[in-house]
Amino acid sequence: MGWRLLSQDEGSALVPGSQLGDLQDYHRHRYQQGVPEGIHDLPPGVALPLESNLAFMNGISFTKGCYIGQELTARTHHMGVIRKRLFPVQLSGPLPVGGIAPGTSVLTESGQAAGKYRAGQGDVGLALLRAEKVKGPLHIRTSESGLVALTASVPDWWPTATN
Repeated sequence: MGWRLLSQDEGSALVPGSQLGDLQDYHRHRYQQGVPEGIHDLPPGVALPLESNLAFMNGISFTKGCYIGQELTARTHHMGVIRKRLFPVQLSGPLPVGGIAPGTSVLTESGQAAGKYRAGQGDVGLALLRAEKVKGPLHIRTSESGLVALTASVPDWWPTATN
């Protein structure tokens, strides 16, 4: 997933082969890797931990008790069926001036709902998509530019059983 290093020293000599980047570079890399962060990517009351891939990042304990949503999270985990996941997406086509609005519907080629666009920056972002729909052609319909093609990918850091 990469590294984030905060240092008082200038330059990339601290980590051989590294490069300096700004906050925009960090968010772009994060979106490309499918790593959610904060309330834009994980809206309170909407985002579920397993759908947001937090178990893949060791962000959920299945041994600790007493946390909000524990019953649903544990039951879903032990049943082993997670129908929707937060996928990194690449957008292509004319993008609206203000970008794609969070919550915009993602559609299949036939117009069926495949999920919702969650957040992004430019031509990369995150979308909560039904797992069985990600392999086919997907798009977002915008009022300004018509159709924007959307390609979902499975990050290489995910466990191979979900790829």
